[in-house]
Amino acid sequence: MSDLKTGDFAPARIPSPSFQDVEKGGFRPRSAAASPLPARRPTLNTLPESMSKVTNNAPLSIMAYCLSSISMTIVNKYVVSGKFWNLTFFYLTVQAVVCITAIMACKHLGIISHLAPFDKNRAKQWFPISMLLVTMIYTGTKALQYLAVPVFTIFKNLTIIAIAYGEVMWFGGSVSPLTLLSFGLMVFSSIIAAWADIQSAVSGHFDQLDASAAMSTLNAGYAWMGLNIFCSAFYALGMRKVIKKMNFKDFDTMFYNNLLTIPVLLFFSLLTEDWSSENFVKNFPIDDRNRKIVGMIYSGLAASFISYCSAWCIRVTSSTTYSMVGALNKLPIAIAGLIFFAAPVTFGSVSAIFIGFIAGLVYAVAKVKSSSSASSGLPFTKPTMSASAQSARDANS
Repeated sequence: MSDLKTGDFAPARIPSPSFQDVEKGGFRPRSAAASPLPARRPTLNTLPESMSKVTNNAPLSIMAYCLSSISMTIVNKYVVSGKFWNLTFFYLTVQAVVCITAIMACKHLGIISHLAPFDKNRAKQWFPISMLLVTMIYTGTKALQYLAVPVFTIFKNLTIIAIAYGEVMWFGGSVSPLTLLSFGLMVFSSIIAAWADIQSAVSGHFDQLDASAAMSTLNAGYAWMGLNIFCSAFYALGMRKVIKKMNFKDFDTMFYNNLLTIPVLLFFSLLTEDWSSENFVKNFPIDDRNRKIVGMIYSGLAASFISYCSAWCIRVTSSTTYSMVGALNKLPIAIAGLIFFAAPVTFGSVSAIFIGFIAGLVYAVAKVKSSSSASSGLPFTKPTMSASAQSARDANS
């Protein structure tokens, strides 16, 4: 994410009221009649000193980023984990619409100081990237539907490997020995996670009545996960190639991504999904309908919130700290998945989470070392994406 100084957000300005000296050396406010300037109406860009202290609080920015990304993953899993869920395109459409609404509201209120106006020529150039985004968020959401949150988080590490070697082949990048070590740990943790998942399915620890149904669910999840890894890599590499030509900032990317994906997602939803009242009742049961609707709206809002928290964290700390926080954040996401969705807790699953966590740390250290040296070994872009894409991005941090 870009630093706040790039212009994506209006900086906080603390009001400085004028004062007059009084005889005994004190101060009193200058009266309105004596003021040569008209009184200003308070704006969102004029924050009190206490609010300024909050916006420059490093621990608070880290906590906000972690909480927003964790809640994002948990909410996505909750919405799509229904027994009869089959409205994924509709869900992603709602996310994109909510995200666009939030961006425009922030622009209107002055929270976002710069947003590129819509341009048809730019939209044509960016549309292939948006199509790659559709494939990435759809396959990621389907994988999350069938796999447990810890397993999904661990396997998302493999996307980093695909992107890294795409950089080597297409952009002349290189991979350091420490990065190779992190890749080995990522693959090892994924193998352990898959083995633990299969053992739990065979042992009957899943919700399904028999092992064959559980294995069928896992096979579907791994198939979607494999597609998501390649789609995510193509999206990241394609974005790197195009984003420099477009001269986009973070919220420009987010705006065009969501705006251009809305008609595509809506078209596929109308074409492939059942919009009958009976199917909506199945997907939104009466007992948890309101919670699902709130979750869908929150997932769209969270995309903007995660973008802000990412830029906030980088501004008040550093990109190095942000990378380390992204690596450390994998552990609470996996633990939250175990707690909220009653995923099987076994020696294998816990070991896979721990090794995946170590792999993320090693990769973050390797990334910091390569960026601090003159010859950057592995450039890696973290693009701003729509809601589900933000969740996947957090797993890649």
